[in-house]
Amino acid sequence: MRPPRLPASHPFWDQLQDFQSQMNRLFDRYGGGVGAGVTAFPAFNVWEEGEQVCVEAEVPGLDLKDLEIYVTGGNQLTLKGERRPPTTEKGVWHRQERAFGRFTRSLTLPFPVDADKVDARLENGVLLLRLSKHESARPRKIPVKA
Repeated sequence: MRPPRLPASHPFWDQLQDFQSQMNRLFDRYGGGVGAGVTAFPAFNVWEEGEQVCVEAEVPGLDLKDLEIYVTGGNQLTLKGERRPPTTEKGVWHRQERAFGRFTRSLTLPFPVDADKVDARLENGVLLLRLSKHESARPRKIPVKA
């Protein structure tokens, strides 16, 4: 005998959707579910400064040629690259904890940005992006007529 089918408007489905939303928030907080307390590579810091959003990414050991930066949809930032493993000719590895290989990390920015006004600098293994707010995201003073 089969169990009865639940109607689409059953409270169970609402609870399941709520649970899924909570899990998605948890995975977003911890870098896509890499592990509790472990963030995805590269780690991001994001803050707003005047008419810009600043994004800082830790990318030790990478050169500019190893990085690709994209702004799509007005507020989606994607960082792609490859961290190459170190080579040792005669050494024997005892521990290798740093991850290597290709990576892609996407981030939804807090407001639309102008993709033509992005400043990217790499210094001491830290990538700093300064992205200007798009005109549509800037506050406008509205004149009041009497």
